[in-house]
Amino acid sequence: MEQTIKVELGARSYDVRVGAGLLDSLGAAAGELGSVRQAAVIADSNIASSYGRRAVESLASSGINATMFEYPSGEANKTLASFSDLIDAIFAIAPAIDRDLLIVACGGGVTGDVAGYVAASTLRGVRWMQCPTSLLADVDASVGGKTGINHASGKNLIGAFYQPSGVLVDVETLKTLPPEELRSGLGECVKHAVIRDATLLDFIADNTRAILDCQCDVMCDLIARNVAIKAAVVAGDEREAGERAHLNFGHTVGHAIETIVGYGTISHGAAVSLGMIAANDMAVSRGLIAPADAACVRDALEALELPTTYSGLDAEQVWDVMQRDKKARGGRVRMVLPAAIGKVDIFDDINAAEVARAVAALG
Repeated sequence: MEQTIKVELGARSYDVRVGAGLLDSLGAAAGELGSVRQAAVIADSNIASSYGRRAVESLASSGINATMFEYPSGEANKTLASFSDLIDAIFAIAPAIDRDLLIVACGGGVTGDVAGYVAASTLRGVRWMQCPTSLLADVDASVGGKTGINHASGKNLIGAFYQPSGVLVDVETLKTLPPEELRSGLGECVKHAVIRDATLLDFIADNTRAILDCQCDVMCDLIARNVAIKAAVVAGDEREAGERAHLNFGHTVGHAIETIVGYGTISHGAAVSLGMIAANDMAVSRGLIAPADAACVRDALEALELPTTYSGLDAEQVWDVMQRDKKARGGRVRMVLPAAIGKVDIFDDINAAEVARAVAALG
């Protein structure tokens, strides 16, 4: 059942292993990295007593002195203050830390983003590994080396590109994932299908029930296919100079919604689902895709129990946040819009009027 996908980045290449029970092999995987004497396991507070503890035990079984640091769950805690608290705690480890330290992220995408930024900043960079426990982190956040924290002005505005040394995706952790969090990750799966692989959308449609039930064999295939898409995009454009921006499909409007309603008020996957609906609406209006293609994506999202409508959004406020998005260039808002299922392009001529129409359509 186990599958391995390599993220090809030259000297910074690493493997993403997908399978059942892999969390218990963390210690062996860490040992393969070379000299690792100490490990700091940064664990989401929701899973610290379960999966975080298992990560520590696995590391200890390989002779690695591991300490767990509980990170408060939720997007609202992805802040400079929480980042600073983790740095302080890690430097309080005795004896003094050195470059043999390994940071391990155990939790969802928020934990991975913050732990990765801690790794990038500690001693100007120490090794780190990802043990994602949410589908969103499995298929997206754990691959590609984007690390960081939020700012009041917008999401992920502070951070660094810093690749992990390896990723272990244990599909069994998904069985304890709340349904809303599972759906959040499924939004990213639909996104990958739209930007790169129309057959993935068919796979999701054919296996919707098994996916919602977290059947291990189906989830292994789903995650591996999504990781392969993300890995290929990252390998071609590590620092988002061009093609990697395709991964932002649905995110420009989605991030604006998250910023406006408050981090944690709406799940990331739900916001991306709404962002994809808005982007598809704009693409239909521009004549880029047929209404039937937009309807196909909408049907997939609704079958996965993701939102496709949201009332009460202020279009002017959405536009204002979009203009401050880190993907904007020279004051021009850039968005990824579909040209077909499986193909997208980047447009830098987005205007306030069409955004307003798309936001109105969401209501």
